[in-house]
Amino acid sequence: MITIAALRDAIAAPAPGAARDAQRHLDTLTKPPGSLGRLEELATRLAALTGAPPHVTQPVIFTFAADHGVAAEGVSAYPPSVTAQMVENFLRGGAAVNVLARDCGARVVVADFGVANPIGGLSEIGGALVRCPLGAGTANMTRGPAMSRAQAEAAIEAGARLAMEAIDGGADLVATGDMGIGNTTAASAITAAVTGAAAEDVTGRGTGVDDEGWRRKVDAVRRALAVNRPDREDGLDVLAKVGGFEIGGLVGVILGGAARRVPVALDGFIAGAAALVAATIAPACVHALFASHRSAEPGHARALARLGLAPYLDLGLRLGEGTGAALFVHLARAATRVYAEMATFKSAGVDGPA
Repeated sequence: MITIAALRDAIAAPAPGAARDAQRHLDTLTKPPGSLGRLEELATRLAALTGAPPHVTQPVIFTFAADHGVAAEGVSAYPPSVTAQMVENFLRGGAAVNVLARDCGARVVVADFGVANPIGGLSEIGGALVRCPLGAGTANMTRGPAMSRAQAEAAIEAGARLAMEAIDGGADLVATGDMGIGNTTAASAITAAVTGAAAEDVTGRGTGVDDEGWRRKVDAVRRALAVNRPDREDGLDVLAKVGGFEIGGLVGVILGGAARRVPVALDGFIAGAAALVAATIAPACVHALFASHRSAEPGHARALARLGLAPYLDLGLRLGEGTGAALFVHLARAATRVYAEMATFKSAGVDGPA
């Protein structure tokens, strides 16, 4: 049985000296030391995490979906019905994450963690939907907790189980994705709660709300924090009070990957909020986290700074779904191939540095 306590106990920092040994190997390759820049840093971190020459051959992107009661506050440019409709799109293979996953050779796991509206036509769609529903969306966090603590625990454990099943099946990189109308509001509240930042500094325009909509979002985040008073030292408390079911599932993916020493590619702002919760529960999980990109959402930079992570891409993305993580797979695979396939000065008969 997967429990949060067992996950926490299984997560540890890489072995002392592992990163130094990996960098030493990179420095024997036919190039000036450090000349491949952050690609070398990426290879070093991957090797240190896994304790072996790294490889990325079977990446899996987890795109978790759920609705949010706070959407009733007018915080999104789109209605809640879009969550279910986008799940159907994922299952048909027509969303951006599907296209980018096909391009990088990743499998997409789509899971319903609490979609409020019916997901129709599954027999005709043909995609495999994983069912992990914890309710018909969260409660409105501006009026009380988004979910119970028991639901928060269940979401994390379900996400960890899915990650570990994939790893048992050969996954060597797991990535986070999300879908849920209203979830950037929840992510803003989590980020403000954990980092102590002001609501207006971590709240962006999400799906593209106008100025009035942005002010409603900021007000909703402020009210949620004031009503619930989440304990920033207790990740479960933060998740339960101002989080989302799909965010809890992603916390589980992060903890599950870290427990198995498998790299976890974080997507954007929602994933960053999940990582803040995960790092509160098990601080050492950050060693397994790779920030695929910097989201255009302002709160994402705050989350990454808190986690001590520097993004590998900065393309102005703000879609979610796992799109940035899918792009990162190419970089991770390139880093592992450099590590494994480049000739050394000795094997190539090339004179090394004087």
